[in-house]
Amino acid sequence: MANPTRFGEGEMKLKAMHEADYPGGVVVDPTPITAGEEVTVFYNGLLGKEGKGQVNLHYGYGSYNKWQTVSEVNMEKTGWGWVTNVVMPDKEGRFNFCFKDSAGNWDNNSGTNWSFAIHNGSIRY
Repeated sequence: MANPTRFGEGEMKLKAMHEADYPGGVVVDPTPITAGEEVTVFYNGLLGKEGKGQVNLHYGYGSYNKWQTVSEVNMEKTGWGWVTNVVMPDKEGRFNFCFKDSAGNWDNNSGTNWSFAIHNGSIRY
């Protein structure tokens, strides 16, 4: 595998899956997610292929159905999809997100959004 780019190995993972059937064309790297650390979100789903203009990551923390600290950030377009980095909060919980383009179209994973656990970094035995 080639050397990682500035977005880490996740970019290469998404690039390798470009032709594969990957759920929503979404990769989060690294996983598992650790509180206080930066993650990279890669998107090559419907909006990235057929959407209009800029793609944004719409995200929040907390339970999957009650987001807190909701934010939105522009993603950077690459030759094969969209990418951005997000710093996780300093506590356990969930990182929830979906995508929106500049025409107001949403990709919310068929209404379930994407949701990843954020752990505190300790190892449990």
